[in-house]
This record gives sequence, structure tokens and C-alpha cells, in this order.
Amino acid sequence: MSIQKPDTRPNNPQFSSGPCTKPSTWTLDALSDAALGRSHRAAIGKDKLLAAIENTRKVLNIPADYKIGIMPASDTGAVEAAMWSLLGERPVDMCSWESFGAGWVTDVVKQLKLENVTHHHADYGHLPDLNAVNFDNDVVFTWNGTTSGVKVPNGDFIPADRAGLTICDATSAAFAQDLAWDKLDVTTFSWQKVLGGEAAHGMLILSPKAVARLENYVPAWPMPKIFRLTKGGKLIEGIFKGATINTPSMLAVEDYLFALDWAAAQGGVSGLVAKANGNLKVLSDFVSANDWIDFLAEDAANVSNTSVCLKITDPRVAALDADGQAAFAKAFAKLLDVEGVAYDIGAYRDAPAGLRIWTGGTVEQVDLEALTPWLSWAFETQIATL
Repeated sequence: MSIQKPDTRPNNPQFSSGPCTKPSTWTLDALSDAALGRSHRAAIGKDKLLAAIENTRKVLNIPADYKIGIMPASDTGAVEAAMWSLLGERPVDMCSWESFGAGWVTDVVKQLKLENVTHHHADYGHLPDLNAVNFDNDVVFTWNGTTSGVKVPNGDFIPADRAGLTICDATSAAFAQDLAWDKLDVTTFSWQKVLGGEAAHGMLILSPKAVARLENYVPAWPMPKIFRLTKGGKLIEGIFKGATINTPSMLAVEDYLFALDWAAAQGGVSGLVAKANGNLKVLSDFVSANDWIDFLAEDAANVSNTSVCLKITDPRVAALDADGQAAFAKAFAKLLDVEGVAYDIGAYRDAPAGLRIWTGGTVEQVDLEALTPWLSWAFETQIATL
């Protein structure tokens, strides 16, 4: 017996966790003022890059004495520039509970070859014991685990009088969660996440304390040009005024400027947080009403409101081996892709089998409400094949 398909479809089926869907008002025409064919060092290019920096400051309420720079190679480039430039002055505590955080651990231990490193690890769905982190050391962590759907609840675990620096990968948290700027010395994110911008550019935000470290500490290793933030013992101020290390895409810059204007029109960061929380509630209500699905995050206080990771808990699926569970989840997501109601919602390749649905502010609540009956349809359709 065939299972009846829902009558209503999402207007926008793009629920990818990165690149994320663009704002509903976005059009290609919105980029018609891009400084194409012009030097990024010409006045028009410098003005647009500086506007991207200062509009970021306004929307995110970043303190006036923090430096904001545009970096190459997305969030990865920004995190690597921070770690290569700042680490090594003192011991390091690394926190990881999903694949991207684990990647930073690998780089610190195997590439920078730092020896005095403490790794606070937790499996997917959990946070490590944040109270065990030693903030006399430098600390590297993700605010929101993009591939696990587990976020830190707030910045309360970070002491105000810490001796070390905090280096925070906030790429799927910025513009959706309340970042505690007074607790963060280095913060990074990429344009293609919560605002649905274009890829290849990352943001690097430095506190005065981080700037002081840069100007008073020289790492023992050679520094690739793409990571160099100082010259002659002084911060390269131009990087934080729009003079990028390498050539940026002015089309991507224009797209980011549009996204920032859109974000401001939503009420800034508080409005975007409210949208993401409202979107999460749609899925939370769905999970509460269905016993075959649950959040991957074990603690409700740590459930992400952007990269929502879900596991299929039905006993018939749980009885399958790991390969069988992965095949079930993959087929589940494929059904929705073929129907054109949800694209790219399979779990990250290194994460447990399941689904990952983006709920950041560029996703409209009405589309998530239209999606949930399709989740039930896909489950019932796929479970009938077992």
C-alpha cells in the first residue's frame, strides 16, 4: 500500500548546512553594484571591504576596540591564521565534540607540533566537561558543533580574568547565537553559513588582548604569507580596514553586503537569534510528537538552533548494523531530494547516521512547517522497505 504524500511543499527546499540558503529577498540583481573588473585596492574596492567590516561590527554588536579582518580560505583560513600566529606562547587546551573541532586538534598537534596540549573530547551528541578547561592556557573551541548539532549553552564557563587567549570557531553560531564578546579573544566565521553568503572568505575578530599577543610574541615556526598578521612586531592595520592579504571576490563581497543589510532589517543579531529559535521550535515540536526521531544532542540546553542534527531512533532501524543505519538515513534523505522538498539534509559524512537540517535565520519558518509532514512520509516510506 502506497503512503500518501503531503499536499503542501516548502517554497524553498534548501536546508543545507553550508553553503546555506540565501535570504528570501535575495536576487542576482541585488549584486548589480558589485565592483567587478576593478582593483580591490582602488577606492571603490576599499570602501566596500571596509563597509563589510563595519557593517559586521554593527549587526553583531562587536566592541569598538576589537579588530575585524577579512581572510582568505573561509572560516578555515581564519582559524588557521589565528592558531599559527598566536599559539605556542603557553600550553593549549583543545575542546572537540565533532569533526571540525577535531580537525583543529590535529593541526595543533601534528602540524604545529605543540607538545603541551590537553585535549577535552566528547563523542557526538555530548559536550566535554567545560569546567575542566584550564583558562590559564590558551583555549581553542567551536561555539557550535556544525556536524553534531551541539553548542555551548553560553559563555559562562569562560572566566573574565583568564590568563590565556580564547580562540573560538563560531562559523555556524555567528548571527544566530549570543556570542559573549567579552569572553572571546579570537572569533572566526565564514560568509556562507548563517547569512547564506558566498564561500571562500572568512572573518577574523581580535580582542585587544589578542592584538597584544600578536605584537609581543613571535612563533618558532615559519609563517606562510597567507597567515601573516604582523610586520616588524606591529599589527598590519590595513588587514582590519579592508586591505586583504590576497585578492577577494568583489562579487562575494557585494553578496555579503546585501546579507548584512538584510540582517539589519531583521532586527540585527537579536532578530536573527529569534528567527533561528523559532525555526528550532518547529523541529522540537516535531521531535516531541514522533517517537521515531530525536536530537543527536543529548542535553536540550545544548541543541543547536542552526545545524540541527537528528537521529532515527525507531527500534527497527536501531537493530540494523552501522552500515544499514547509514543506508537507511541516506535513502531517507534521497526520497526528499527526489521529491524536491529538501536538499542536502543527510548527516555529515563523519557524523552518526541521521539527518541535518539547517534552521538559521535565512530559513523561513513556514518552509520548516511544510517540511515536517514530508519527514513523516519519508520515514514511513523507507521503513516499509525493511
